[in-house]
Amino acid sequence: MEIRVQSIKFNADQKLLDFVEKKFSRIEKFYDAITGVDVALSLLPDQENKNVKVLVSIPGGTIVVEKNAKTFEDAVVDCADILKEKLVKEKEKRVQ
Repeated sequence: MEIRVQSIKFNADQKLLDFVEKKFSRIEKFYDAITGVDVALSLLPDQENKNVKVLVSIPGGTIVVEKNAKTFEDAVVDCADILKEKLVKEKEKRVQ
């Protein structure tokens, strides 16, 4: 599984990139057929201005999750939690 991280209109430091990589590398245990993960980090003009959008490619489609938070780390954790639930549901559909 390949994880691609893109920071839009800013330069993400290595610590943030490592955190993103670590969090999303764990989702593979919930659905083993993931072909790729695209993560877009961007800044918004409002209060909770850190935006994380994740596209997870699986056979037959894509799962998209997007969250805003005060920090990128919080948004990444939120996205990872939602993805776990969605991937478990998708895996259950595939098994039936």
